[in-house]
Order: sequence, then C-alpha cells, then structure tokens
Amino acid sequence: MTLRLGDTAPDFEQESTAGVIKFHEWLGDSWGVLFSHPSDFTPVCTTELGLTAKLKEEFEKRNVKAIALSVDPVDSHHAWVNDINETQNTRVNFPIIADADRKVSDLYDMIHPNANATLTVRSLFIIDPAKKIRLIITYPASTGRNFDEILRVIDSLQLTEHHKVATPGNWKPGEDVVIVPALQDPDEIKQRFPKGYKVIKPYLRMTPDPRQ
Repeated sequence: MTLRLGDTAPDFEQESTAGVIKFHEWLGDSWGVLFSHPSDFTPVCTTELGLTAKLKEEFEKRNVKAIALSVDPVDSHHAWVNDINETQNTRVNFPIIADADRKVSDLYDMIHPNANATLTVRSLFIIDPAKKIRLIITYPASTGRNFDEILRVIDSLQLTEHHKVATPGNWKPGEDVVIVPALQDPDEIKQRFPKGYKVIKPYLRMTPDPRQ
C-alpha cells in the first residue's frame, strides 16, 4: 500500500510493549510520530529509541505521542528496552509495536524488498489529530534519524496549520516566515501580521514568526 501526504493514516490493532494498541484510539486528539526500525538489539536503533525517550518533554509540549515498531515479537522488545535504558541512560516511555506478522509494516509500506526483504526500513510518519499523514521520511537502515529535524518539522506543521504562512529553508522557531502567495488582501495581511512584513519579491514576503 502506497501512502501519500494527506491520506488518512491506516488504523490498526497490534500488540506492543504497552499492551494491545488500537492506533486511532491510542492517538486520540494528539499528533503522532510513528517510526519503524529494522530490528531489535541493533546499535543505531538503540540510540534512536534512547533519543526518543529523552525527548518526552519536547514531544509533550507539542501534544505529540511517539510510537515505534519493528517485526520482532513483544518479548524481544521488552528485553531490548532493558538494554536501551542501560546504554542510553534513560527509560523508554513510549510503546514499541510488535509487528511479527507484518500487518502494520504492510499497511505503511515499511518493508522495501530491494533494500531488505524481511526487515523494516527507517520509515517515519507524522500524523495530525485528524489522523492525516503530514510527513513521510524514509532513511536507509544504516543512517540514524535526525530528531532535531523531526521536532523542527512538527513546529513548522503546527505553525502553518493556524497561520497563513510557510517556513523557509533551514527555518527554526522564532525566525521569520513566508506569507503564503495566496494571501493578497492588504487589510487581511495587516490584520494577520501586525508586526509588519518585508517584500523581497511580490511572491516572497517575510514576516516575524506570528507565535512570538
């Protein structure tokens, strides 16, 4: 199944380290980060899950729930969590889905046969409270994810959800943003952006981050 941005994230029911997960019910009115890892007891994945645990407060600030997945069984996950806690100096505080039957992996197209026919690649989905997929990133198994970038994208998505702006390349929260080209009414622009804006080109208008 090929998923695209804007699609409804497929619902599922699957066992996890936190018991049976009914995904849409578990997500509730939160944003979600669903990410897969190739296998338990692997070095890069161990660091990634440790980083995710350490970012708990950052995710909570953004109303985000994190949930991981691999095709290993739940008893393997539980044993691996002990290693993650020990080696990464943290405590895993989010569920890890045990997708031994590959039900979720197939729903989310997480197995790429030309990369590996049996293991999930490093897929990551950001899902909004309406259960729509807002971001899809796929890394090769050899490359760990950049979690600063994941937080940055969430910040951008949540900002642009409520304001008629887009975020430029390398944008970070607090920096200037772009007024969307579709917004042309001068009075509405003045009302929405009371701090003013700078016209660089007619299609490129910069304004301070409206949340600041």
